[in-house]
Amino acid sequence: MSGHSKFANIKHKKEKNDAAKGKIFTKIGKELAVAVKEGGSSDPANNSRLRDVIAKAKANNMPNDTIERNIKRADSDANAANYEHITYEGYGPGGTAIIVETLTDNKNRTASNVKNAFTKGNGNVGTPGCVSFMFDKKGQIIIDKEEYEGDSDELMMQALDAGAEDFVEEEDSYEIMTTPEDFSAVRMALEEAGLPMASAEVTMIPQTYVKLTDEKDIASIQKTLDMLDDDDDVQDVYHNWEE
Repeated sequence: MSGHSKFANIKHKKEKNDAAKGKIFTKIGKELAVAVKEGGSSDPANNSRLRDVIAKAKANNMPNDTIERNIKRADSDANAANYEHITYEGYGPGGTAIIVETLTDNKNRTASNVKNAFTKGNGNVGTPGCVSFMFDKKGQIIIDKEEYEGDSDELMMQALDAGAEDFVEEEDSYEIMTTPEDFSAVRMALEEAGLPMASAEVTMIPQTYVKLTDEKDIASIQKTLDMLDDDDDVQDVYHNWEE
């Protein structure tokens, strides 16, 4: 896993303009609503999933009042979170594998948009499970070296003592990996220790990466990823293209 490329992507997203930032906040707002509904509580102390989404929101610089407003809206409105989780899997150019996670209140619209994004990028949507076996589901916490002044060995011991599976030092960041089950506990332990997190989420890590050399293939997969990123129903996109 290349934590460096992941971190570069995080920084790129955070530096986007306000319109793009608003789109990210909208997507996280939906996740907050679903976490309240499915977790059965608007109190983070009693809802571990909500705690994890709040951590993701803070890592994306979402203001506290915006977070609280989304939680209150979901708690007071029974129809606020009528979203369905649907995952799509498929292939991009050059045999690249792509997983698309969505939250939608209109399955037909979402399916059409996702299929269109794959088609425009010279790829195709496959059957469930067609590429997910190429990924490992892991908790991933990334810490920006510029934000952390401590010793790397000390940080590694903190992470491992908290229950982390692995610790990797990259050029400009530290990457902490956990099992999906241990993610919440590890994240909380590091948060309570006051560690700054650039990203904290359960994600899909490719087992191997595909390098594209043809400029047309690179333009095609970028088109697919841009279209998916612009889609309000799409929450997360995972792929094994080595950017």
